[in-house]
Amino acid sequence: MAEPTAGAENAAAAGPGMPQLDFSTYTNQIFWLVVTLVAIYFVLTKVALPRIGGALEDRHEAIADDLEQAAELKRRAEQAEEAYNVALATARADAQKIAADTKAEIQTELDAATAKADAEIAAKAAESDAHIAEIRASAMESVEEVANDTAIAVVEALLPGAADKAAVKSAVADTLKG
Repeated sequence: MAEPTAGAENAAAAGPGMPQLDFSTYTNQIFWLVVTLVAIYFVLTKVALPRIGGALEDRHEAIADDLEQAAELKRRAEQAEEAYNVALATARADAQKIAADTKAEIQTELDAATAKADAEIAAKAAESDAHIAEIRASAMESVEEVANDTAIAVVEALLPGAADKAAVKSAVADTLKG
């Protein structure tokens, strides 16, 4: 029990000590604490919090605008993709039509060229047939002449002076006709 008394005596001898622990100044400390808290409250409510709220509101609006722009850009991208697909389908259809038209045109030209070539071949074949017929007729005349001359010579050789040229030619002509 002697020690707390000695501690209090030491404290009293040391002076007032820490000012916030001095009971005689509590009223002033409480007053200034309240004034400080009120000042901080007014500074926060009138200056800092509106700025923070404004910044948060601005950020929220910016995010909302960005999301809206993103949605608009997405919608435009989808429309562009749809337009691209339509244009691609149209281009494919046009390409197929052009290919079909070109194929038909080439087929028409090919048919015309084939018909022209067939006509030329038929004309040359007819010409060749006519030429062959001329050659054949000429050959037949030559054969008939040779046959007549040979028959007359044979008859003259076998029966001198008895050869009737008209009768020999008639006999040779009958024999050649079959």
